Amino acid sequence: MSLNTELETLLTNLDNTREELSLKLHLASMDVRDEFEAAEKQWQEIKNKFNEIADDSKQNSEEFIDKTKHIAKELEKTYQRILKIVSA
Repeated sequence: MSLNTELETLLTNLDNTREELSLKLHLASMDVRDEFEAAEKQWQEIKNKFNEIADDSKQNSEEFIDKTKHIAKELEKTYQRILKIVSA
């Protein structure tokens, strides 16, 4: 799997989870909403980094790519935790 394909899949999965959460948040408590808002900031950061990596004209270090993947995985965990709370 190419790096761009892997990153696009990760971004798509995050976006799908994010959309599901936003639909359920209207019933959630304020604490969950605050956590989601913090996750939204990470979402914007991830999207910006993915765009930088996808731009073939820029050279990206393995460290930069690994850090971006790590942030994305942490964001996915946050989305899953919120989803578990609002689905209960």
